[in-house]
Amino acid sequence: MVTSEFAEEIRHELNCQTVFTIPGVNIGVKESIVVSWIIIAVVVLLCMLLVRNLSVDKPGKVQLLMESCVEALNNMLAGMVGPHATEYIPFLATVLIYIGIANIIGIFGFKPPTKDLNVTVGLSVMSICLIELAGIRKKGFGGWLKAFTEPIAIITPINILELVIRPLSLCMRLFGNVLGAFVVMKLIEFVLPVGLPVVFSLYFDFFDGFIQAYVFVFLTSLFISEAVE
Repeated sequence: MVTSEFAEEIRHELNCQTVFTIPGVNIGVKESIVVSWIIIAVVVLLCMLLVRNLSVDKPGKVQLLMESCVEALNNMLAGMVGPHATEYIPFLATVLIYIGIANIIGIFGFKPPTKDLNVTVGLSVMSICLIELAGIRKKGFGGWLKAFTEPIAIITPINILELVIRPLSLCMRLFGNVLGAFVVMKLIEFVLPVGLPVVFSLYFDFFDGFIQAYVFVFLTSLFISEAVE
């Protein structure tokens, strides 16, 4: 009985419901998309509010705090991606903020978009496209193709296979860790419904959520750094 209830909860958690259908074209908009729109709207609104009344001569406390945060974020990402690919920092920062918020938004009653495999696939494909385009931009199309034959031509099929393996690994790592955290939390709730789940919820909802965002961006940065070498 417990096993069937547990399996049903997992199925319900993985089932991304359609919130509404776009009239005329009959396209269903999933819950993960709507929550992503909410995250985007909140981040854009905060950016608009925080950049109001900026001053060079007399910066306020909020401005100084934001400048310190932006500088720390830029320094962290610059250390990841290396000196030859700093132009990709805005993209990496955006992905880091989105995934970080998406992973912890469950505490506000929303289903995290990263529990939808379609979202993690989209993020992974977008990152891999950027990685390959960075390589083409740096080496040229001919140099990018030639890189598949390095260090020796015989491993060309393996290098080509990486085009599939990399987005798959990024996608499944993010999706699997988020889903794994949910499964562990449900197991803890079955064993001890009171007290202990609150402690572990703080870990999985905050610390682990940001760690997964960091890992995704770190791997993307590593691949970009390799592509532009």
